[in-house]
Amino acid sequence: MTLTVPSRSLTSEPLTIDRLGAHHGAQVSGIDLATASDPEITAVRAALVEHKVLFFSDQQLNPDSQVRLGRRIGELTPSHPVVPGLDEEHPEIYALDAADNGFADVWHTDVTFVRRPPLGSILRAVQVPDVGGDTQWADAAAAYTSLSAPVRALADQLTAVHDGSREFGYYLAQRGGNTWDGKEYARLEPIEHPVVRVHPETGRRSLFVNPGFTSHIAGVSEAESRALLDLFYAHLTQPEHIVRHRWSVGDVAMWDNRATLHYANRDYGDFRRIMHRVTLRGDEPFGPRAG
Repeated sequence: MTLTVPSRSLTSEPLTIDRLGAHHGAQVSGIDLATASDPEITAVRAALVEHKVLFFSDQQLNPDSQVRLGRRIGELTPSHPVVPGLDEEHPEIYALDAADNGFADVWHTDVTFVRRPPLGSILRAVQVPDVGGDTQWADAAAAYTSLSAPVRALADQLTAVHDGSREFGYYLAQRGGNTWDGKEYARLEPIEHPVVRVHPETGRRSLFVNPGFTSHIAGVSEAESRALLDLFYAHLTQPEHIVRHRWSVGDVAMWDNRATLHYANRDYGDFRRIMHRVTLRGDEPFGPRAG
């Protein structure tokens, strides 16, 4: 299905949104993100909430214009609570460089190990392999909806612990951390979030657990926690919940971190894959029981 959104004027080309999946993912054309008008940015922001993951081809962004774009979509965070930014001029850019352990080959939702995880991210392809290196996104809202009613009711009651030390603890110990959300990260302390997150803009419910950072379910036995998380992870990553993107240089992806997980395929050998990401400041997750 193709949607058209009015662009800068009645004589210019409209913004075109082509859905990629039944529930999430859309290709957006008819826009130059570096020079987009305010109405176009408003349309993109609305499409991000509706489609959860957006893709833009042939964009001419550089570090400066990527940061400017991010600030027009929302409030930017520093690059990461632990990893420093690209350089002194661009502390907001997280450089995912395969030559410097810039891998993301585990299903995860970005930075869920802090009190206020990101709203979303904007990722730009700087250097990509001829083959491999695709990224996949899972729709956590569709996954929640397609659970059986009894399992949904159970998930609504659960709380999960998120811990970034497994992924970033060694890095933090060796190099130190950043200031994120007003806090200096000298160590990573586990934090609790609801297993089911209510989207603050749409009211949709999503499974808010991920293999990258969720350590266990609180208040249950280790065996029960392991079984529940295995169930949720297997369900989240069923093929019908996933869209996949094959990258070209100049591609930009935006995703709603409150309702998705993603996985970057590490199937490109020794090629130096480089991606630049800026992150939108989020809010504290709340679950069904909060209301």
